[in-house]
Amino acid sequence: MSKSGPSHNALSYADAGVDITAGNDLVDVIKPLAKSTRRKGADAALGGFGGLFDLKACGFKDPVLVAANDGVGTKLKLAIDSGIHRGVGIDLVAMCVNDLVVQGAEPLFFLDYYATGKLDVKAAADVIAGIADGCKQAGCALIGGETAEMPGMYKAGDYDLAGFAVGAVERKKILPAKNVKAGDVILGLASTGPHSNGYSLIRKIVDVSGVNLTEPAPFDKGKTLAQALLTPTRIYVKTILKLLKKHSAIKAFAHITGGGFTENIPRVLPKNTVAAIDLSAVPFTPVFRWLQKTGGVAESEMLRTFNCGIGMIVVVKAKEAKAVAQAFTRAGEKVVTLGTIRARKGNEAQVAYSGSLPE
Repeated sequence: MSKSGPSHNALSYADAGVDITAGNDLVDVIKPLAKSTRRKGADAALGGFGGLFDLKACGFKDPVLVAANDGVGTKLKLAIDSGIHRGVGIDLVAMCVNDLVVQGAEPLFFLDYYATGKLDVKAAADVIAGIADGCKQAGCALIGGETAEMPGMYKAGDYDLAGFAVGAVERKKILPAKNVKAGDVILGLASTGPHSNGYSLIRKIVDVSGVNLTEPAPFDKGKTLAQALLTPTRIYVKTILKLLKKHSAIKAFAHITGGGFTENIPRVLPKNTVAAIDLSAVPFTPVFRWLQKTGGVAESEMLRTFNCGIGMIVVVKAKEAKAVAQAFTRAGEKVVTLGTIRARKGNEAQVAYSGSLPE
């Protein structure tokens, strides 16, 4: 063998840029994290070729499985640039399990996919610790995943994430209910910030602002700009599941993700109805005011890009709207009444706005 390097007959996987030892080290870190998420139906042990889950152990009688997958989008770039990784793990779980619970489903288990050019065990461990945090918040088990080291596919330090969640709901309790109708009340549950949507625009606004990620956030002096913008997505699962057991008046939920109010609310409405939203009731928090003002973003663009302060919409029977709102408040959610469902006229848009977002 030449002293200058291995011969063409003695190449290893490490010579190609893949470090199997680092991958094994990461698995050792992950195992206790996964174990901490165990729940009925799963012991969350890793090491097999597939994750096992015992649906019978959960007590369902006539279950329908519900599956969702998602990523974190370009919010990852802020995490990578700032070196703050844990929160995006929570985001990954949140974006999936919040999509499950709006159909009345209890999240059961979660799997992740982590892809990078060269594995940084510490960064990956931080991300997966966040995934375990999110799973515990949602009450689901982390039963498996995949870590892919792919030299040449990603720049140094870059990584990407995908998440996959499966839940179950009793057949008779699938949401949205078919009886959503004119007169129903629309409640909104507050978000913790932009959650995991609109970050390509957010990063553009940060560039325009001239504020460095390590400097105090203009809208939150107690945090750096990076810390504030990386606030994890709120996971509404346990609150929603708890209230669904107590309040049959809840008819539908809409997870406000990419597309904002404008595109997500119609997904749970009958075609003959419209959601009439009073924008003055939206808790338009300082982060959104800063984004709108700094980027000169039109109100219509804000409403179809960001959640604007509302991460979850609840449609409820009018007579019980006050009681349901109070129950969400007692459960720790910030709740506002946003409007009502009314009859649709012709082919008008299914979300009708009145008023303006607070200044």
